[in-house]
This record gives sequence, structure tokens and C-alpha cells, in this order.
Amino acid sequence: MIALIYPNIGYQGHIFMSSFSFLKKERLLTPRDYVKLNRAGRRDETAHFNIIFAENGLGIRRLGITVGRKAGNSVVRNRVKRLIREFFRLHKADFPQGCDILIAAKQGAHHLDYWKVKEELGAFILDKELRLSP
Repeated sequence: MIALIYPNIGYQGHIFMSSFSFLKKERLLTPRDYVKLNRAGRRDETAHFNIIFAENGLGIRRLGITVGRKAGNSVVRNRVKRLIREFFRLHKADFPQGCDILIAAKQGAHHLDYWKVKEELGAFILDKELRLSP
């Protein structure tokens, strides 16, 4: 019964840690994937992020992250990417299956901490539910 309500909880209440990993198959890897998503995806934005999403036909959710040089130096850009990856890793179940999602950080994103990223992206993911129908 518990496994039906909480799919990450296994026998005797143990949490399967593998469900919280960020696998290679869950990443947008090739420039071709990014170009395809930029051309065909639906766009939306929050205060600190531009979000592009589209169906991928693969049955798995995939994430791509871009942080431009205007956001800051490499240390700042990598920190923003880590925060976005952590949000995705912990909230994978809230993202729709079979969807490619590109999150591009805007210039002021370097001031965010994890809780602000969670609040902003969580509100977008949970409220909008990334509806793919037109």
C-alpha cells in the first residue's frame, strides 16, 4: 500500500536512492537536442529562468540547463547549474513523463539559493504542470 502512494519507498519503508539520481539518459546531451527543443518547444518564463519544453516521444523526462556568461563567472554559472540539477533530481516525479525541458538562467539568477530556486521552479512546475496540449 505504501509503495502505491510513495513510489520511492520500498519494502519496509526504505527509500530507493536510485530514484533520486540524475542519470545520463535524463539529460539533454547533444546540440541537436537543444536546437530541436529551441525550435519546436513552448516557452515560458519566471523571474529568473526561461523555460522551454516539448514532448520528446521517448517516454522519459530529460533536462537541459544553460547559463550564459552574463550570469557571472564560471564559479557562479556552475553554482546555478548545480542548484537547478538538485531541484530536478529531488522533484523528478513532479515533471511530466516524455518531456524535454530546457531551463535557461537569466542574468540575476546568481543571487538565488536552493530554497528560492525550489520556490520559483516548484511554483512553475506544480502550478502550470507543463501542459503540452496547445
